[in-house]
Amino acid sequence: MGSNITRRWERGIEFRLMADLQQSTGDTGKEAPIFGAPRGEKAGVPPAVWGAAALVVVIVIAVLAFAGRHKTPPSPRTLQPADAYAAHLPLSQLAMSESESLSGGKLTYLDGHVQNTGDRTVTGITVQVVFANDLKMPSAIETVPLMLIRMKDPYIDTQPVGAAPIRPGEDREFRLTFEAVPENWNQQMPEVRIIHTDLN
Repeated sequence: MGSNITRRWERGIEFRLMADLQQSTGDTGKEAPIFGAPRGEKAGVPPAVWGAAALVVVIVIAVLAFAGRHKTPPSPRTLQPADAYAAHLPLSQLAMSESESLSGGKLTYLDGHVQNTGDRTVTGITVQVVFANDLKMPSAIETVPLMLIRMKDPYIDTQPVGAAPIRPGEDREFRLTFEAVPENWNQQMPEVRIIHTDLN
């Protein structure tokens, strides 16, 4: 009889332990996870997401910087400001002439002198030639490289400034050649503006 009481007592304790375990798991019959995430701890943003966001920001900044540096150059038909070194390259003795081309067309020449009064060697010059008119219409603008006269006999031959750089104090003859000039040109000496120089 004593053994029966002991067994009933052990079963009572076992029953109570099982009831307590079921209450702690929400009475769902499932066991509580042993290595569960601590309560109140929230999951943070993964480092890979932060890295990707930083990469996107860097790319956007690089694209904007690249676009700012590479602007579309102005049209050669738009009048541009004079180059900073142009004040040291006075043009003089301007004269115009015409001749027939081998194809039967007409060539127009603008000859003159350019002197380097500065302290830099000039290896390239770009000029704009402005042909005005008397019709109150926009002037025609030609943008061309300045060509130096290399020889005059038996014919006039030209070469770019880079082939014979203009050193400080030197004076050179140049020739600009135009296959066509505006029909409404007023036949007056056009304006010649130095808009770019290459210097050493």
